[in-house]
Formats: sequence, structure tokens, C-alpha cells
Amino acid sequence: MDFIPNTKQDQEDMLKEINIGNVSELFKDIPDKVLLKDKLKIPSGLSEIEIKDLLKKISEMSNISFSYFLGAGAYKHFIPSVVNHIVSRSEFYTAYTPYQPEISQGMLQAIYEYQTMVCSLTGMEVANASMYDGASALAESCIMAVNITKRNEILMSKAVHPDYRQVVETYCKAHSFSLVEVDFEGGVTAVDVLKEKISDKTAAFLVQSPNFFGCIEDLNEIEKIVHDNGALFNVCVVEATSLGILKSPGSFNADIFVGEGQSFGNPINFGGPHLGIMATKQMYVRHLPGRIVGGTVDSEGERGYILNLQAREQHIRREKASSNICSNEALCALTATVYLSSLGKNGLRKVSELCLQKAYYLAEGLSKIGVEIKFKADFYNEFVVKVDDASRVNSELLKKGIVGGLELSKYYPELSNCLLFCVTELNTREEIDKLVGVVKG
Repeated sequence: MDFIPNTKQDQEDMLKEINIGNVSELFKDIPDKVLLKDKLKIPSGLSEIEIKDLLKKISEMSNISFSYFLGAGAYKHFIPSVVNHIVSRSEFYTAYTPYQPEISQGMLQAIYEYQTMVCSLTGMEVANASMYDGASALAESCIMAVNITKRNEILMSKAVHPDYRQVVETYCKAHSFSLVEVDFEGGVTAVDVLKEKISDKTAAFLVQSPNFFGCIEDLNEIEKIVHDNGALFNVCVVEATSLGILKSPGSFNADIFVGEGQSFGNPINFGGPHLGIMATKQMYVRHLPGRIVGGTVDSEGERGYILNLQAREQHIRREKASSNICSNEALCALTATVYLSSLGKNGLRKVSELCLQKAYYLAEGLSKIGVEIKFKADFYNEFVVKVDDASRVNSELLKKGIVGGLELSKYYPELSNCLLFCVTELNTREEIDKLVGVVKG
């Protein structure tokens, strides 16, 4: 039975056991200015009737309809009603880990179809049964690269999403990998800097395209530099709908693909859950973390589905596992599968085209009123603008019911008063024109 310290004496005994004088010492690393000094102002308990009445009154206060031009890793796209209808079915929604294939054929087939779609979109040869999110998938690709090349250095473009870079840094530190960042120039990776920093110690180069600024990287040129030095070419895509219109990473001879699948039918949901996509070449399949669902034939000659290469998972021969990730994001992966199935190849391409066209329409509108488009590189559905006062622009937009762009100075001090705007198929011409009008005013 677990010990739960529920008395003052229990707490004193526990503190004595770990050589701590008082509870406050447990939190000494937390800055004093962020510590809570007073008790939480939580009201007393309410009945169910009172709670419903309170929530109704609160909801009536929030009757403003906002339009969104904020992306930077979480994107607001249209979700067909069939998506929620299918993923909310109990056989999917409550499904447990499919360890027993004989009773998990439905879920295993859904995951198999997901992997097939990922390979089709990315141009890669094999995909796993999903990761936690794009950031941890990118970090896992570093472990893969080191295991494959037996080198210990990771190069990463500074145009990769800042949050992803932080996760990669954490993983590299924990595994004692050397991490070197390559600067950007004109909104894309500085190729000359990459040539200087890459060496025979480099296991992989991590690049995102479209990158954090929305700019499309020259993957063809980067691939040659990376492979000429014997390193792996790891490509990341955070805005997954771009795969509907841009050339696949596999067509650029990427070794490992990672991405974020939130755009494929998964709502923003206040920040999660997200869906980590990961795929690679067939030759590296045994280094791929997580689960892989494969097709087979049973004793009666019928098509069936199983979990392949389970020896790499934590529950079997865990000491030899290439990664200790075990759980997958099967429900989020199923959501992406249903979303892609409902749109089809032409539907996804149409979504991509609308995102692209509407983003350029906004950029053109802002340019006409004198707003500087910061980078000249081609972009997909996000782009950076330079204004006189970024905070004021966003404040004025919010007053008019518009959620504006991301202020980049938080992540890149050199990009002071720069905003990252995002446009998706949900943004109407009226919304875009309204935004331009507010900025002009």
C-alpha cells in the first residue's frame, strides 16, 4: 500500500527522511516572485444546478466571434463532421493498446491505413504507428541518426520551430549528444553556414520546411551538402496540409521524416493532444521508435494485421530497445486517417491551394498599404511582416475581433516588431480585408 502523508507528523517524518528542514526547501529552485503567497481564491462548492446556471451565464458573456490569423505550430482548419462521428464510436474511443491482434483487428487495420497514408504523403518507405507530437518525434529522429551513423553531433537549423528546438536540446543533453545550430538568412537556412559547420562528426541535419517563418527551404541543395558529408537528412513538417501541394520530403531523398499531424482533423483544443508523424527509409526500419503495424495472412488465407518488430518496445527486451517510447497516439492517428479519407487526394490539394492563395492575398494586401514583408523567400500559408509596433497592432486587431500574428521577438530578439501571420482555408476574403483595414488605420 502506498504511503500518503496525511498528518503533520507524517510530513515531518518524510522531511526528516530526505534531510529537508521544511517544505519550502523543496521549492527553493523556484523564483520567489512566482510563488503563490496567498491561498487560492476558490469559491465554495456549488450544486450541479448552480454550476450549470453559472456556466450558462459565463458563456453568454463570450458572444464575440473571432477570426484567427495565428498559427505557429497549431492550425485552425475545417474538420468534416464525419471525423468526430467515427472517432467517437466506443470501439475506437475506448480501445486499449492492441497487444492481442486476434481481438484488435479493427484498430490495427486503422493504424495500418494511417501508416500507408503517411508513406504516400511523405514519399517515405515505412512509417510507425505515430508519436506523441512533432517536437518529440524530431528529438527521437536524433537518437535514430546517432544509432545509425555512430556519430555524436546533431546540426539543426535555427529556422526550426523554437519549441521543437527546445525539446531537441533537452533530448540531446540527456543523451550527451553535441547540438549545433545553423543560423538563418533571409528567412531560410544559411547554406554557407551549414557548409562550414557540417563535418564527419555530424550524425544528422534537422531542417523544417515550410519553416517556422513559413518559408520553403531549398531541400534539394541542403540534401546534397548533408549527404556529401555522410550525415542523415532529417526533414520536419509542422503544417501538415502543405504536404498536399509541396513536393514530398522523400522526393528530396530525406532519410527520416517527422511532422505534426494536428492539422489533419485534430482540433486545437487549447494545445493538445497532438499527433507526431514519423517515417523513414526501409533500411532504417529497425531503428524506428514506437510501433509498426504490418499486414499478414492467417492460417485460413485471410488478410490480417499484426504489430511488427515488437522487440524494440519497452515491454519486450527493453534493454535492447532503440527508444523507450511505447504508447502511441492511436486516436489522433485515427482522426488523421478519417480526415484524409474524407478529403481524398484532390480534397487535400484543394485545402492546400486555398491556404496558399489566401496567404498570398493577405500578404499582397498588407504590402499595398506599406507593410514590409520581412522575407522574400517563397512561403506556404505563413509569412513574417515588419511593423512599427507589433504589440499595438495585435491590440488593435483584438479590439476588432481579430486574433493577430505571433510576436517573434520572444523567440528571435533580432526580429523586433515582427509578426508571423497565418492564413488557412477558413479565413474569408472579408476577414482578410478587415485585417488589412485595421492595420492601415
